[in-house]
Amino acid sequence: MSEKIKIAVIGAGTWGGTHARIYREHPLAEVTAICDQNKGRAERLAAELGIDAVYDDYNEMLRHGGFDAAAIVTPDFAHADIAVAAANAKKHILIEKPLATTRDDAFRIVDAVEKNNVRAMVDFHNRWNPPFNAAYQSIRSGELGVVYTGSIRLNDCKWVATCMLPWAASSSILWFLGSHSVDTMRWLFGDEVSRVYSISRKGLLQSMGVDTEDCYYTTLEFKNGGVAHMENGWVTPDANPNVNDFKCNILGTKGMISIDATNHNLIQKYTDTSVSVPDILVTNTVFDRVNGFAYESIRSFVDCLYSGEPFKVSLTDALNTTLILLAVMESAAKRAPVYTGL
Repeated sequence: MSEKIKIAVIGAGTWGGTHARIYREHPLAEVTAICDQNKGRAERLAAELGIDAVYDDYNEMLRHGGFDAAAIVTPDFAHADIAVAAANAKKHILIEKPLATTRDDAFRIVDAVEKNNVRAMVDFHNRWNPPFNAAYQSIRSGELGVVYTGSIRLNDCKWVATCMLPWAASSSILWFLGSHSVDTMRWLFGDEVSRVYSISRKGLLQSMGVDTEDCYYTTLEFKNGGVAHMENGWVTPDANPNVNDFKCNILGTKGMISIDATNHNLIQKYTDTSVSVPDILVTNTVFDRVNGFAYESIRSFVDCLYSGEPFKVSLTDALNTTLILLAVMESAAKRAPVYTGL
C-alpha cells in the first residue's frame, strides 16, 4: 500500500476509543468513521478526535464506505454479524477477543473472510506482553528443552463484572480472560489442545445481580503430551491494587520460567486513603501518546496490513481458541473431560 490505511471503528466505548486514538497516532493509518448504537457516545468520540463520519448503524456505515478496514470493538457476543457484514463489504477486520462465542458464529466469520479474500486478526494482545514474549523466545530457542507442564492464572476483581461491563451476564469470564489464557498457552506450548476438563462455580456474582459463572478451573491436555492448568475468575476482592491477578509458570525438560504479572513493583502510589499500583505496562500514556503492550497488537495489525506480512495472530489461532473454550464450558457443565476435536 502506498497510502494510509483508512479504518472505521465500530464500538465507541473505552476500548473503542483506545483503537481510534492509536489509529490517529499511527503514521500509516487514518480514522475515517466511528459507529456505535449510542450515537451520542460516537459523536463525543468523533468530536474529540476530529472525525466527521458518525453512525449508529454499522450496515449504513458499510454502505457509505470510504475506508479499508474495520475495528470491531463491541461486546463479544455481538462480533459475528458485524464481522460477516464487514467481510462481505470487502473490508479487512480487527476483532477484539474472542473471535465469537458460538461455534456457528466462529465458522460464519471464517467462511466470510475466506470467501471475500479479506484479512482478519483477533486482538490477543498478551503475545506482546514483554515477560510472556521473553518466555516465548526462550522456549523457541530451546533453552527450556521440551515444554512439559504449565499453569496460568488470570483473574479479575468483582468490579469488572459488576461495574465495568454492563453486559457481563451475557458473557463469561472465559470469553473475557480465558480467551487470553488459552491463546497464551497454545502459543507458548507450540501445540494444540486435544482434551479439556473443567469445573466451575457460580453464586457470588449471581447474588450481586450478575447472572454468570464466578470462576473456572481447567486442565488442558495438549496433543504432544503437555499438560497445563488454567484458572479464570472475576470474583477477587475489589481492594486488590491491581484489577488483574495474573501468574504463569512454564516447566520444560531443561528449565522453568515463572511470571508474576500482577504486581510488577516498578511503581506504587500511596495517599492517606489508598494504595495503588499504577498501570504502566498494559495501558499507559507517555507524553500524551498511548504506550503499553495492549496497544502494540493494534499497531501491529496496521503494520502487517500495510506491509502484507502475516498477522502475529492467525485466524486459525482465533478459531481454535474459541473451539477450546466451548469445550471447556461443555466440560464444566458435564463435569467430565471433553475432546476439542482439534
